Amino acid sequence: RILLGWAGLRVTSYRLCAQQRSFAKMSSLEALQQAIEAAQEAVGKQGDTVRSLKAELKDGKVDRAVVDAAIQKLQELKLDLDTKTKDYEKAGGKMSSQSKEQLRAALATTLERRLFYVPSFKLYGSVAGFYDFGPPGCAIKQNVTQAWRQHFVLEENMLEVECPAVTPEIVLKASGHVDRFTDFMVRDVKTGDCYRADHLLEAALEAFLEDKKNPPSKEAAHEARELLAGVGELKEDTLGAALKKYGVVAPDTKNDISAPFPFNLMFKTSIGPKGDMVGFLRPETAQGIFVNFRDLLYYNGGKLPFAAAQIGNSYRNEISPRAGLLRVREFTQAEIEHFVNPEDKSHPRFKEVADLAPLLYSRELQMGEEKKPKPIKLGDAVARGIIANETLAYFIGRTWLYFQRVGINPERMRFRQHLQHEMAHYANDCWDGEVETTYGWVECVGLADRSAFDLTAHSKMSKQDMTAYEKFPEPKVVDMVKVVANKKEIGVAFKKDAKAIGEALESLPECDAMEMKAALEASGSCTLKVGSDTFTLTASMLTITKEPTKLSGRNYTPGVIEPSFGIGRIMYCMFEHAFYTRGGEGNEARTVFKFTPLVAPIKATVFPLIQKPELNDVARKLSSALTTAGLSNIVDTTGNTIGRRYARTDEIGVPYAITVDFQVVSDSTVTLRERDTMSQVRVPLAEVPGVVRALVDGASSWSEVAAKYPAVVRKDDEEDA
Repeated sequence: RILLGWAGLRVTSYRLCAQQRSFAKMSSLEALQQAIEAAQEAVGKQGDTVRSLKAELKDGKVDRAVVDAAIQKLQELKLDLDTKTKDYEKAGGKMSSQSKEQLRAALATTLERRLFYVPSFKLYGSVAGFYDFGPPGCAIKQNVTQAWRQHFVLEENMLEVECPAVTPEIVLKASGHVDRFTDFMVRDVKTGDCYRADHLLEAALEAFLEDKKNPPSKEAAHEARELLAGVGELKEDTLGAALKKYGVVAPDTKNDISAPFPFNLMFKTSIGPKGDMVGFLRPETAQGIFVNFRDLLYYNGGKLPFAAAQIGNSYRNEISPRAGLLRVREFTQAEIEHFVNPEDKSHPRFKEVADLAPLLYSRELQMGEEKKPKPIKLGDAVARGIIANETLAYFIGRTWLYFQRVGINPERMRFRQHLQHEMAHYANDCWDGEVETTYGWVECVGLADRSAFDLTAHSKMSKQDMTAYEKFPEPKVVDMVKVVANKKEIGVAFKKDAKAIGEALESLPECDAMEMKAALEASGSCTLKVGSDTFTLTASMLTITKEPTKLSGRNYTPGVIEPSFGIGRIMYCMFEHAFYTRGGEGNEARTVFKFTPLVAPIKATVFPLIQKPELNDVARKLSSALTTAGLSNIVDTTGNTIGRRYARTDEIGVPYAITVDFQVVSDSTVTLRERDTMSQVRVPLAEVPGVVRALVDGASSWSEVAAKYPAVVRKDDEEDA
């Protein structure tokens, strides 16, 4: 007895020590995890600091030395984060929430294994930047786009169009894509593989600055940091010189690379059998809406504001596509062009979103000390001038609501305002809807007030009127500029060019006309540019006056508010936010997608408990009733246990499972299981389609269903079998 007592004491002592060691290890891991999170936050904050300082440097508000010091600090913080991450992994940290790479790998494996999407042309080795969607992926994509159509097109009474993907060159010449839609590229001189030149230089400069074996001198480090700060703005020759100086080679083979050269990201093609008309696969869907503006305005009764929308594929010949659906060469866009009077950008439904408070990351917050987005009511944001106008703020609010409908965590979504130097010269205000993922903050939607740039550009190129007419409530007397050409004298002087000069004078903008008037009064002559030619006109050839004129209305070029959505990016973010694992003790962890019922690929599964004709017959009839109710469903008649069948459907995100057991024979009821809580209720067979339909539509919640119908006590081995 004494020996047994001592033995028991030793066992108890051993268990206590083991528990203490386990608790100590857990405590250590928790501390390391907290340190990693703090380091990640510091890196993010310092990155924002560097970006804001670069903006101030361009405006001459800070010295280069301040920017260099901030970049140096950012490099140090990144090294500190790397060290903490390695310490965590050495201490035995697990994959699920700590290792982004492992989480991405687990997610990618599940998505490919369950055929959500796979690389295209796998049989022939695949081509980077292209993906095929399998059955669940197709269903989810259809549900996401249909939810977008319902949320925006139908609820906002938008005009939906569908335009060709092949676009004539002149359209994209007018929009600026032919001349400016480029990146600098280099080639591996031996293999011919292509790389983004600025990406290679950035990586080389970062490696140079972080080299601990051969650290650079103070002067060399300063020069490298200065170059790194402006790498995205380097011209072709400067970029090439920098690549040579830092010995940049092809990352995969270490071979030499070519000099950088501009690469247009559009896919070029020819139209017609002769091949004499140049075309491109469209890089965005927006241009199809702009070129149809006149017809859409007529269709809408000549009234503004109105919005047009298009869902379709766009194409960009990315130099180095990566990160799955986040950077591909063919992708689905959903774009809105909301045409407004540039002098009135109010929105009649703005009050509906004024009290919404999404996370806004304004310029002020980005340039400030804290560098964190804050929830701000949209009404306050417009009143304080943070967001330029009501219409832009309205679409930010509607976008925030849409993202929640499709399953994006609102705490991991923000709207970041473009800093001043990031915006195009014609833009009034721009915001990016960004979602936090393991890749960092991913831009999924861009919302921009593009002013009248697009319609003006197409009007100039096409020589067509792209204006709308506004009728005044009461006639107004305004000073109008009148340009009267002396056609006879112009004809004698310029002969064949006289007609083009006359047309140019008739369409002269007021500001240009007044500049010409000032020049004529000062020197007796002025210049007029017509296409690529410039003509000198004398005072006798034209008269320019400003006279009071009574007007009942005016023509104007509408401004455009553009929300542009990347459907593939939204889907990937949704996959990450919905993905998790669960399992009981002694069981292998099981993967689950907690898709919202709205976007889930299949709304319900029907399981006969065992393979009996009477149960199978009920299951088939129930499936038919669900289909009639517009609910996608599958009947699983495999011989697997109920637990394994549940697990298989949880893995593709099916929200509800219906089990047909023998009780249906006696009382015509079946069990209905909810995916995330794994709780079950017993529902009359005839009521099942209506109950599931209400759950999918959001007309009722699972808690309401659980309160209405009797609960089913789950057997211990039912989920674990």
